[in-house]
Amino acid sequence: MIKHALISAALVALPLAGYAQGSAPKGDTAAGATKVSMCIGCHAIPGYKASFPIVYSVPMISGQSAAYLAAALAQYRKGDRSHPTMRGIAGSLSDQDIADLAAYYAAR
Repeated sequence: MIKHALISAALVALPLAGYAQGSAPKGDTAAGATKVSMCIGCHAIPGYKASFPIVYSVPMISGQSAAYLAAALAQYRKGDRSHPTMRGIAGSLSDQDIADLAAYYAAR
């Protein structure tokens, strides 16, 4: 259990380590609400499965921690996570977009 917690903490911290201390953008839930159109088509449908590149169960992301969501999006954008659809979407997001979306979904 402790090993899993340490691994999870490391996965969240690594993508954020590139930010200078205190310079990570602050997420805005209201701004995030205006940016979710690319997300809701998959992540708002209970039990949804995507069929590209393979049949993949799409996770519900509401209620996840903002740090985890921001780290995951940063990892997709960088290519450290390999799902092609998510990589394409994350690649179009700015650091502020990621912070806003993470704040929005964390608050749901």
